[in-house]
Amino acid sequence: MKQRFTKKLAIVFSVALVSVYGIMYACAGGDWDFDFKWSTNFAPETFADASYAPLFLSGDFFYEIGFDRDHNSRFNEQNIRDWQTYLKEKMTEKEIRFFLTDTSRQHVAGLDLYFKTKKQNAFSQLWYSRIDLKDKKTKSFIFFLNLAQQLETVSVSEERWSYEPVPKKTFSDAAVVKTIEKEYQTTKDPFLKNRYWFQTVKAYFYSNQEQNTFAFFNATKSDVPKNTLYYRAVGYIASLHYKAKNYATANYLYGLIFDKCPEMRVVAATSFHPQENTDWNQSLQMTKSAEEKAGLWALRGYYGDEQNAIEEIIKIQPSSPHLNYLLTRLINNQEQKIALTFKEKSLAENKKKQIAEVNQSTLNLVSKIANLPNTDNPFMWQLAKGYLQTLSGKYGQADACFDKATTQLPPTTLAKQQLRLLRFINNLSKIESITATNQKTILADLHWLYEELPKTAADKFRYNHAADWSKKYLATLFKDQNNAVMAELFSFSEYEIWGRGNAFYDNPKNLLDMKAFLLMKNKTELEQIAAEIYPLKVTDISNFQAVQATFQNKIPEAIAFMKENDSIGKKVFYGNPFNGTIKDCHDCDHLAYQKRKYTELNFLETIQLMQTKLEQKEEVYNNALLLGNAFYNISHFGNGRTFYEISIVGYGSSPTYFRAPMMQMIVDNSLSQKYYQQALAAAQTPEQKAKCVYLLAKCERNAFYNNRYYFQQKDYWDFYSDKTNFLAWNGFKQLQQHYRDTKYYQEVIRECGFFSTYVKQL
Repeated sequence: MKQRFTKKLAIVFSVALVSVYGIMYACAGGDWDFDFKWSTNFAPETFADASYAPLFLSGDFFYEIGFDRDHNSRFNEQNIRDWQTYLKEKMTEKEIRFFLTDTSRQHVAGLDLYFKTKKQNAFSQLWYSRIDLKDKKTKSFIFFLNLAQQLETVSVSEERWSYEPVPKKTFSDAAVVKTIEKEYQTTKDPFLKNRYWFQTVKAYFYSNQEQNTFAFFNATKSDVPKNTLYYRAVGYIASLHYKAKNYATANYLYGLIFDKCPEMRVVAATSFHPQENTDWNQSLQMTKSAEEKAGLWALRGYYGDEQNAIEEIIKIQPSSPHLNYLLTRLINNQEQKIALTFKEKSLAENKKKQIAEVNQSTLNLVSKIANLPNTDNPFMWQLAKGYLQTLSGKYGQADACFDKATTQLPPTTLAKQQLRLLRFINNLSKIESITATNQKTILADLHWLYEELPKTAADKFRYNHAADWSKKYLATLFKDQNNAVMAELFSFSEYEIWGRGNAFYDNPKNLLDMKAFLLMKNKTELEQIAAEIYPLKVTDISNFQAVQATFQNKIPEAIAFMKENDSIGKKVFYGNPFNGTIKDCHDCDHLAYQKRKYTELNFLETIQLMQTKLEQKEEVYNNALLLGNAFYNISHFGNGRTFYEISIVGYGSSPTYFRAPMMQMIVDNSLSQKYYQQALAAAQTPEQKAKCVYLLAKCERNAFYNNRYYFQQKDYWDFYSDKTNFLAWNGFKQLQQHYRDTKYYQEVIRECGFFSTYVKQL
């Protein structure tokens, strides 16, 4: 039976380097676009060098870069540095960069022609005063580049990836191939000879001369330095072996590249593709040293088999630096398997679940290796062991590991912060019931985590997950101790963030208790931390109280709440909240001319004045009508939704975005209906009565839809096509039967498609 190794994805990348000749099968498992750095506490950058970074655990193909799209530019900077060293002061870095990486083909060809013919041309004249055209090394550079750029017509690919194989272009100019090889054979300059050697391998490869590629490489490989150019050439050889289905040899060579050439680790990982156990074992047998075998196992470990790779490498080369990146993947994978649900479960239940999900074989392996004297990074192994002990509930043993790690601490900010973070997680995990004594063990770290790190964290340091976890942990501690206020202060990350606000404040006792706490002067240090990280302040609560009181028609109370702080009540309505329009068009109302702009406090004070006049029987029709409009406009259906759109209530264009108590509040038009009925009773003319009847019809219509759609337990789509769009509500009947002769009736016909459709159906 064949065993497939590529658990994460199946990839063949046949050129392995600068060519796009290959296959990428993208339909693999994994959480696309999900970045594990937000859900882990173990930062790989603390332990592994940058060449491994794309191989860190990620939901995508490669960490942070997604796909490998550097085929054309991977070696640009190294080439520029190399040529700078060779040319010394003959060209500036900017000029070298132009010739190597910019659109310089015509310039190079023109200069090459000038050197060959000794005749001036536009390009020689352009560069004559800028570079020394008589310098031997300058001439050698241009001559080399002229040949290399001809090869680039087939080797440089479009920046793309594909589900299907991208055909390899063929270089057909045999004379150029011969010239390149001749230059390799005749030049005495070691720098140029090395480059012509690589260009010869490349030229044969792209000329589809597989046998010449093998023959030349095998005959000369012992004569060239084992530098990046050498391993780039090895990539071509590996590609040809893969093409010929010599999988064992191809994968052995990719392992060699992975081990020896850090710049090409992504390339090797992309290209490595064992087919079955047989060719995998053959690849292992080809290795000539412990380092080569470790490199091969490290490459296989990338494809989801980190623990087995670590076990094999530790047997043959405990000091292998490949273990560093493999261990970070192993730990990050372990973290992903621990899914805690603080919101639903008690602290004890969460701890039991966490301990059960720790892989004991992983802990045993890491513990064993942490005790070895000859690993590449003892600090990392102690930290990993301590962290796994913490996750396993063995806090004392974790402390011992962290103490030992302190003696091995690298002199970097990232390492220091990583150690402190894992110590903090261990210390907080020890606490099962918060007391005045044990909370002192975490106070300094809480300040550090919530206040200092957002400003001072080392680059790549992963502290966000610990910050979020610690808040949930503390919230659960306080919830278990029936301290609702402190639980809420630390659990704000548990909000239903899709506009639904905060249900904690639906309970009046919670609201009053929180407000009293936030106003309290003599808070403990932990209480002060909680208050500072909580996103809501007393002003938010007062604003919420004002909104609630307004919808309950307790206007004096609403005004009092608004006046508790100068920052409340200053928000200006986009439209006139006292206008009553035929159609509910928020944008229309917002764009309409407004003689006066109302702030929320102005609005409430005006309502209070109108209510006073109404009680005194002054201008009953006008005041009742305007009050009806005011309460209508601050509902979901009006032009003043911003009145209730605050952090505690929530946000959203549909009532369904809000939790049930808030939804019921914002869609209720009963107050509007009450005032419209008073206005109707006081109306003197048919025009006035027609207007009241129609506005009452709008409230009646809204109540129907509230009850049918928003307050039903069934799914909205169950009612989507129920053909109840044009019911004969009482207001519509009265308007049609008694006020057809009014101008207002005609305006309604023109503006209200709802009513117009109803009338046409009669």
